Amino acid sequence: MKDEINRWIEKVKNIKNEADLSKDEDLAIAIMNLISLEEHFYFTAIKTNNQKYLEMLDSIRGLRTKLMKKIVTNPKGEEWCVSKHLLASSMRLIEVGTKAYKTDKNEANSYFEAAFELFSLFFAINLKIVDKEEIKTISNPSSQALSSKFSEIMKKILDCCKEL
Repeated sequence: MKDEINRWIEKVKNIKNEADLSKDEDLAIAIMNLISLEEHFYFTAIKTNNQKYLEMLDSIRGLRTKLMKKIVTNPKGEEWCVSKHLLASSMRLIEVGTKAYKTDKNEANSYFEAAFELFSLFFAINLKIVDKEEIKTISNPSSQALSSKFSEIMKKILDCCKEL
């Protein structure tokens, strides 16, 4: 497993340098927050029956789409939507984990780990270190080892504190 992880890390380094990844990590988190804003504007529009919130949602969606294009380049098949949903799910699991942290740290940590696995899978797909056949196996509950490998890779190569 360690050799495979090192091989993937080298593959990623050939695609992007550490500064690029730092920027992409920050950008991915910004995109996650924009997705959350889209959700909040939707629910606020429905709850208040105020169409202005839908106009704000549309504006935020345009910005999110523009920024996603910087990371999700040349998407194949459903990669664009998969990428968006991986980030959205990761963000929500972070929120759930944060809320659970006060009452049940073990439960919170399981949400945090799941969030990071989804975040890692987002990068594995968009850095092209995983092919579509490997993605199919991830949906199999017995293949958690594969998504854990992506998490290990991301822990080694992502560092938001790197300056350009």
